[in-house]
Amino acid sequence: MKKLAVVLMGLSVLAAAPAAAATVVPAGNRNVEQPQVPGGSASRTKALKTSYDAKYRKVISLLRNDRALRQKIAAAARQFDIDPLHIAGAIVGEHTYNVDAYDRLQTYYVKAVSYLGSSFSFSYGGEDIAEFIERPQFAPCAGLPGSYAVWTCREEVWDSSFRGKTVDGKEFPNNRFSAVFFQPFYSGQTFGIGQLNPLTALQMSDIVSNVTGAPKLDYRDAQAVYGTIMDPDQTLPYVAATLRKAIDAYATIADFDISQNPGLTATLYNVGGPEARAYALKAENQRRMNEGLEPKLPEENYYGWLVNDRIADLKALF
Repeated sequence: MKKLAVVLMGLSVLAAAPAAAATVVPAGNRNVEQPQVPGGSASRTKALKTSYDAKYRKVISLLRNDRALRQKIAAAARQFDIDPLHIAGAIVGEHTYNVDAYDRLQTYYVKAVSYLGSSFSFSYGGEDIAEFIERPQFAPCAGLPGSYAVWTCREEVWDSSFRGKTVDGKEFPNNRFSAVFFQPFYSGQTFGIGQLNPLTALQMSDIVSNVTGAPKLDYRDAQAVYGTIMDPDQTLPYVAATLRKAIDAYATIADFDISQNPGLTATLYNVGGPEARAYALKAENQRRMNEGLEPKLPEENYYGWLVNDRIADLKALF
């Protein structure tokens, strides 16, 4: 549980630390060539009988041709005080390397409504998530302030106490918390224009509610959670909140302002865990400083590299 204590300490620091000047990470890519794309993304793209370029052109076309969508993105960006390029970059990355975009925004609304009439729950092996988080291992999470801290804590407890282990006679998969409990149709499934997973939405629920006044999500109502992240009007604030959280984590923890680099925020949107990654970078730069070396700047992955490489296309949208 040592790792959990570090995570909880980090969350409290994020909540309490005042804003401070941070080193601005310049725009553009730190890597000259695109980092390698994971095999899973290549397999999905091949299975769809398409290509990354074709998927990129499709999502860019959706953004170019739908003025209402661009306005919704800009509105969500204003609510969370970020450049709309961050949201557009996350959307482009997701639909280029993960799933193909629908041709029309209306299709996302139709899909959102369809989930409201479905029958499913967040559960594993007959154990509902509401029952599962009552296990004593999750007790340290109960008193934490806000949905982000609570669900991040629960995710860490899953990793340390359940993932790949047998607990009380029950075997648990060696897989992510979100994949095991929050994707009842198939592992790795994400949803909507922002391709959010339900656990991320639950983490951001209080933040989004506080900023926008939207109702808070209830993990006991899986249909409503899915409907929210499929509905473009409701999901874009969750995308914006996730990006805002990553920007704040790097400024507060690692002393880097990544708000001018959409490729970096897209990278963190893709890989998740911005606090842990910010702490790792902070530790590495402390070591480098002790050795008399220059600090290392945050770097984009393959997904963020594309966003920075095509930034002119994104800027033309707004």
